[in-house]
Order: sequence, then structure tokens, then C-alpha cells
Amino acid sequence: MKKICIITGSRAEYGLMSRLMKLIQLEKEFQMQIIVTNMHLSPEFGLTYKEIENDGFIIDKKIEMLLSSDTANATVKSVGLGIIGFADAYEDLKPDIILVLGDRYEILAAVSAALLYKIPVAHLYGGEITEGAYDNSIRHAITKMAHLHFTSTEEYKNRVIQMGEQPSTVYNVGALGCDNILKVLLLSKKEIEQSLNFKLDEKTLLVTFHPVTMENNSAEIQIQELLFALDEVKKVRIIFTMPNSDTNGRIITKKIRDFVERNSDRSILFSSLGMKRYLSTLKYIGGVVGNSSSGIIEVPSFHIPTINIGDRQKGRIAAKSVLNCPPEKREIINKLHLILEPKFKKQIKQVDNPYDKPGTAEEIIRILKQQKIQLIKEFYNIKDKT
Repeated sequence: MKKICIITGSRAEYGLMSRLMKLIQLEKEFQMQIIVTNMHLSPEFGLTYKEIENDGFIIDKKIEMLLSSDTANATVKSVGLGIIGFADAYEDLKPDIILVLGDRYEILAAVSAALLYKIPVAHLYGGEITEGAYDNSIRHAITKMAHLHFTSTEEYKNRVIQMGEQPSTVYNVGALGCDNILKVLLLSKKEIEQSLNFKLDEKTLLVTFHPVTMENNSAEIQIQELLFALDEVKKVRIIFTMPNSDTNGRIITKKIRDFVERNSDRSILFSSLGMKRYLSTLKYIGGVVGNSSSGIIEVPSFHIPTINIGDRQKGRIAAKSVLNCPPEKREIINKLHLILEPKFKKQIKQVDNPYDKPGTAEEIIRILKQQKIQLIKEFYNIKDKT
């Protein structure tokens, strides 16, 4: 029986993987192990490991690594603590393969430890570009330490091969988030409004804003510009979700809390919605604002607009419903007025989502069953066509 170890450190990442985890759990030839770490174990971020347990999963290891600071110094030390914790976890669990998603620093710690333990790594989602975040470099580093690659588009697949990975180990499977939209039974409008205690309609927006980690001291300025814009567009109601545990994330949280306190009649803040509530919310609102990858990957499947602010997601393939916008008050206001126009909403009703490929989770399991992983990797050279 193959021991597949799932590693998760954030609410968003778990939400994407949760259905895949349930399918892995049902496979007789797999023994699933789960390691949770980082934000999942933090009271500040909602102790979201409890969501995993409430979904019926058994957590095999909890690795504390998140320090109570959001400085670069604390983030680096968190990576070090993570590597120590993963070393002990791998020593006990002895997984045959670890499955990780994304590009965050806790995943870098997990994969770095796996490399030295000679544990093969399956990675979702390499080949993507996010020029405004150090996650971009982390993602590429994980690709070079991974042995099996699941990408979300054909272009990203080709980029992973361009990085020297063998084509036989790289698969375009589409995005799990889009697959979840098709497979998960979402809440009705009445159910989700009752759950959130908040009214949802075309003038309700969901806002998620994270630090742009490759820029210095921009978090406070950029979130303030966004909040100034939302202050002026009084006709919208706003659901905020908290930023990740990245450097300078706390100033964003503080600014949002202050805004919600001043605008309690039309705004609300959640540390975590969970996958089902998050997707259900998207079904009944007018659009998404911020700089989260979800605004680019999952949101277009609901045929609602995204205002993508700043450079954090710069370089990602995006649907025509995604409007890029500099982090400036006046520009954000203009985009807010645009996405609220019925004419614009009508234009994006038929938009194609480049990340949508039905059957993503099932395809990943099929490949995990069949793929024979070679621990020693050879660099694949793309021959010069000239």
C-alpha cells in the first residue's frame, strides 16, 4: 500500500485539496497521511485545522512553525522551524510520496526536508508566474525538487518542461478549484446568507488582499488606497477575508478591521470562510476585488468579474473577466463602477475560464496510481529548433 502524505498549511490550499483528499482516502491501494502546519494551527487565523477534522480526516502530525510576527526575520525563522518539524514527521510517518500544492514558504520547508529524506514529491501547480511575490521563486524551487508535476494549463505544463523536467512527469490536469465548483454541492442563497448573516446580491463584493512580498513597505499604502476607494463607492456591501501569514500581513488586517468597524452596516470580516461557503458566496455576489489567485483561477467560472489589484499576480494567464488595476484609489473606483454596470456583466456571461478542465481530481488519482517515480532526475534539454 502506497503511503501518500498530504501537507497543508493554509485554509485556501486545503479548500482546493479537500475533495481530492476524500477521493484518495477511498482508494484501497493508498494510505493517506495528513500533516498540517503554519496558519492552520494559529488562533489568529482561525485554527482552521479544526475544519479538516470536522470534514472527517485524521491529522497524523501537527507542525508548529508560525512565529507571532510578520517580519521577514520571523518568516525566515518559521521556515527553519518548519524544516525541523518536517524532519521529525518524516522520520515517524515514512511516507512513500508527499503531495503538496502551491508556493508558500511552509511548502518550501516541507519539500526541502523531503529532498534530504529522499522522499518523492508530487507538486500542484508549477509553471505559474506571480511576479509580485516571492512565492514565484519558491514555486520554481519546488518544481526543481519535485518528481511529479500537475499543472493547471498547457502553457504552464510547457514551462515546467522548459525548466528541465522530463515531459513524461508533467501533466496538465486543470485547476482543482474549478473542478470543485462542478462537483461540490453548494449552499442555496438563503442558506449562505444565514450562515454569513450578510445579504448577497449583485452589489455585494468579496475582497481579499495580500501583501505584495517582492515590494518594500507597500502593504499599508496599497490596502489604504483600496479602502479609500471602497469608502467612496457607498452602494456596495463588502465581505472581507483575512490575508495570509506573509510578511507585513498584519497591517492589512488592522486596516481592514478599522474599516469594518467604521462601516459595520455594509461590511464584514471573516478569518476563513471554508471552501464550501467561499464557493457558495461567489455564486450570489457581484464580483471579487483584491490580489488573490482565486480571483483569477476560480472566480471566472462563476461568470462574475474580478478586479485584480497591483502586481502580486502579474504573469498569470487570466480570463477576460479579470480586470487588472494599479493600486491607486481613482483607478480602483473606476473599475468598481465598471464591474457594477449591467452591460459589462452581460459581456462576461460567456467568458471561458482557461483553468477549467473537468475531472481534475480523478485524473490526478489515475496518474498517482500509474506513474512510476524515479527518485534520481535527469535534466531534460529542449533541442534548439534553429
